[in-house]
Amino acid sequence: MELLKRTFECIVTTSEIVAEFGEKLPEWVKIEIVSDKEKQKMLETQIDKGEASALSLALELKNSLLILDDYKARQLAENLHLTYTGTIGVIVRAKLKNIIPSIKPILAKIRNTDFRLPKDIETLALIEAGENE
Repeated sequence: MELLKRTFECIVTTSEIVAEFGEKLPEWVKIEIVSDKEKQKMLETQIDKGEASALSLALELKNSLLILDDYKARQLAENLHLTYTGTIGVIVRAKLKNIIPSIKPILAKIRNTDFRLPKDIETLALIEAGENE
């Protein structure tokens, strides 16, 4: 969470995502309510409730950057012309902003979890972070 705070000016989420997260979020995370519940319900027919709420909110807010790792949600965001990144993109951005010295140790930790990290994405992240040696 601290990496998100240091990497981005503002973090906004929805109450649906807060419920899915299951833990109390820091007070610097702003919780917004989606206005267009009908659009959210329509998106829920294709992706889960939390991701549907995130996409719906991003459609309502200008200049949003969604953080999505779910493939279906990313495809839908692209179809809706929304800007998005994923966990690996956040880590690369933190490195490029000199918030962290290297992404390699974080990628190593990620590889030891159930997070799916294809080798080509890892290689691309290392190149973008200037760590492809």
